[in-house]
Amino acid sequence: MSKAAKSEETKFFHTGSAKEPFVFASGDQLPGITVAYETYGKLNAAKSNAILLFHALSGSQHAAGITKEVAGTDERWTEDCHTGWWDLFIGPDKALDTNRYFIICANYLGGCYGTSGPASLNPATGKPYGSSFPAVRTSDVVNSHLALLDHLGIQTLHAVMGSSVGGLLAINLATLYPERVKLVVPIASGCRTTVLTRLTLFEQVLAIENDPHFKGGDYYQGEAPEYGLALARMISHKTFVHLDTIERRARQDLKHGGDTLSWYRVQHNVESYMLHQGKKFVKRFDANTYLRIADMWLRFDPLRDAGVSSYAALFERSAAAGQHYLVFSIDSDFCFYPEEQAELVSHLEKAEVSNMHITVHSDKGHDSFLLEPQLYTPHLSFTLDGRWNKSSVDRPVPEVE
Repeated sequence: MSKAAKSEETKFFHTGSAKEPFVFASGDQLPGITVAYETYGKLNAAKSNAILLFHALSGSQHAAGITKEVAGTDERWTEDCHTGWWDLFIGPDKALDTNRYFIICANYLGGCYGTSGPASLNPATGKPYGSSFPAVRTSDVVNSHLALLDHLGIQTLHAVMGSSVGGLLAINLATLYPERVKLVVPIASGCRTTVLTRLTLFEQVLAIENDPHFKGGDYYQGEAPEYGLALARMISHKTFVHLDTIERRARQDLKHGGDTLSWYRVQHNVESYMLHQGKKFVKRFDANTYLRIADMWLRFDPLRDAGVSSYAALFERSAAAGQHYLVFSIDSDFCFYPEEQAELVSHLEKAEVSNMHITVHSDKGHDSFLLEPQLYTPHLSFTLDGRWNKSSVDRPVPEVE
């Protein structure tokens, strides 16, 4: 096993009680929640070198190294989950240098990788929550993560970053609690849910809802809605991976033929490839969790959460706190189009928020942020080191002892 792929262990943080329940944005409450998380590197004495990392839709707390088992995940922790999803970016001398920074990544509330979610046991019934698990908003995830930071004794983050839907959460935290973070790094993300994204997500919701095994979310005692979840994944996958890449992978990795649906016979490598992606995904993910995160994405509204009526007012908070944004676009992105990052940067500039906007040129589409560290590392290192601001260079992050 290489040094970059060392063994890691998921930890669990518990918060809330019957007397002090965790309150969701909807007003629903749970007597307590569990947050699964992993950390990489060492927190310095001043507790000033922490970076909070938000994962994408189907990601987990496992961002780097090798984690072969996670308690409470049943059979969902498949081999596909063992290597951290951002292992190419996290480690000694990598973009998120563990010789300097303390990186924290936690599974979202509503998740299925150890954090409280619909598949978790309801202590009142001894059965999975299923449909009774509350709807989740980005502010709920942010508040659960801040509770974890409080537990770790971290008051101010050196940086918060997230890719895809994780970028929405990074922006939500930065604008709700501007005093708690200095640097904000949304990667291939945006500041609102566009009409196209809304329609694509709604298609995925319908795919799961219309699976006869879904049963309104109470399916844990019987067959899981695998067909609906596989279809949802297939709908989303074509926005994550550039179509040319899908064609190349289909031609290289799989042969068509053999799969027959009720009537239709799969007859092309691309069809076989997408069906394979859907079938593989249902082994490692939960349909109820998928719906919670899709719903969270659909209802993302940082203006509502912050209690303001304009993006000018929203990002005035970032300006007042002296935050700096590093915004990444991917020119071939079909999930969060580059225009969405341009809109975000426009709002930042109007609010006079310090920012840098980088466009990555890639043929891999949205998934570039997972696969091509060489395109992101120089800019991440430049920003995290404080080289974007001369006054920050004079006050570097204290080295880990």
